[in-house]
Amino acid sequence: MGGHAGRQDAGGRADGDDPAATARAALVREIDASGAFAADPVWREVFSAVPRHLFLPYYYVGLVGGHERRWGESPDPRERERWLRGAYEDMPLAIRLRDGELLSSSSQPSLMALMLTALAVRDGQRVLEIGTGSGYNAALLAHRLGGHDLRTHDLVTTVDLDPEITESARRHLDAAGYRPAVVTGDGARGVPARAPYDRIIATCALPGVPLPWLGQCRPGARILAPYATGLIRLTVRDAGHAEGRFLPTPAYFVPLRGAGSARPVLPDTSGLPRRATRHELFRFLLTLTAGAVDPREAYALWEREGGPGRERYGLTVGEDGTRAWLDDPAGPHVWPLPAC
Repeated sequence: MGGHAGRQDAGGRADGDDPAATARAALVREIDASGAFAADPVWREVFSAVPRHLFLPYYYVGLVGGHERRWGESPDPRERERWLRGAYEDMPLAIRLRDGELLSSSSQPSLMALMLTALAVRDGQRVLEIGTGSGYNAALLAHRLGGHDLRTHDLVTTVDLDPEITESARRHLDAAGYRPAVVTGDGARGVPARAPYDRIIATCALPGVPLPWLGQCRPGARILAPYATGLIRLTVRDAGHAEGRFLPTPAYFVPLRGAGSARPVLPDTSGLPRRATRHELFRFLLTLTAGAVDPREAYALWEREGGPGRERYGLTVGEDGTRAWLDDPAGPHVWPLPAC
């Protein structure tokens, strides 16, 4: 793994005197305590090296009735301190709003760490990221796969539909010294010009797994993406088939925009017990099977199976469509999902 020591900040201060480095070290300890690095401890070093605040020159914090903007160039030193402290809290941060609607965010660092370890990236692999956001996740991947070595920057590609997002991310990445390929385009179509990929990771919620991604992957590649308030991890067999299970953790992300971005509407749950309709795992089942399973049938299954966790569910993606399943892709509980 390549690395970048980052021993001094722009003002020439050593790490021990750098409040950003101190805050970053505290964040890494918090992520480490959550167990997110356990599957691949090398990510601890990566998160320790990549400065999140350089990707968040400003961000928005939700308040009752709106959002508060925090800015790293505020003339008030107390406001700058709040901005820096917030940049290293283990929480998602809104970075782009339009008419009050959240368009882009920087994900919760501990969830990012969990996703990156689950992606199981190996040296020399080519990775496509769907949803550039601030550029921070692309920087983490670039550091893991080559650090600031310009000879290896070609391994990471990140794509976003919004040119303002990609232009901003390029500036952030350049300021931090990373140069992955940043592409403006529809992530649902992938980036065929830079294929094939060994890993695809999405940082936006999918209404369905786009089939073009499979065709841009090498056999045996892994896809990790937010889906139905969970994280699906697929193994690609070939251009027409991928299959895998959900991780146990919940995950809520900004939706994918672009081709095929329509999202299923949750079915009517009137008449069902409130304890079920308010249960996070039952709502996951409803979201996963929306348009495919009647909510009363879903409730009967959920009760009969003892309220199964996300890890018992999976997806099979192919040219003939997508199927969700419980426990076994060839078992009795398999549901063809509506096309998006």
